Amino acid sequence: MPEPTTTPTPASEIARFVDEAVKGGKGLLEDTLLKIIKELSKLFTVKTDEIAILQLTPDASTLKFVYPLKLRNVGSIPMTTAHSLAVRTARDKRPEMINNFPAHKHPTVFEAVSLGDKDQEKQPIQKIISAPLLLDGKAVGVIQISRKGKSPTTAGADFSIRDLTALMSTATLLAKGFKQ
Repeated sequence: MPEPTTTPTPASEIARFVDEAVKGGKGLLEDTLLKIIKELSKLFTVKTDEIAILQLTPDASTLKFVYPLKLRNVGSIPMTTAHSLAVRTARDKRPEMINNFPAHKHPTVFEAVSLGDKDQEKQPIQKIISAPLLLDGKAVGVIQISRKGKSPTTAGADFSIRDLTALMSTATLLAKGFKQ
């Protein structure tokens, strides 16, 4: 009788993709990154345009977008930016969950960039979880998962402590792909 096969979980797939990238010595190339994003969207039940990964520049002065790809060449946030959740996450090296994001002062410039289909209406971030990517206790980046919508209700369920814990575990896996 054949052994039952188990379906890999999104977290185990993310770990596998990062490990393969690290062993290959090339880091997180675009094809690997897109596979990771697909698994993250399953893990957190969000659309791929509700995921952001930022990397801290070697001089630690700026967070640059790794994903979404459309923001790679134009998207960066100076570490001096006031009211930026990504900056605060990297600086304080601690995760955060905000289920009423519009009520918090934050830069909205990146929310205005269309990431999807031209016909798709841009939606503001209503809810967000953010975690630092840490290597040897040092911040190397930030991962953020959001829920977008016209209102908090249309954006979907609030994030929970369980979601934040899963993001912290995922951030630990993902950080390995950012060795410099």
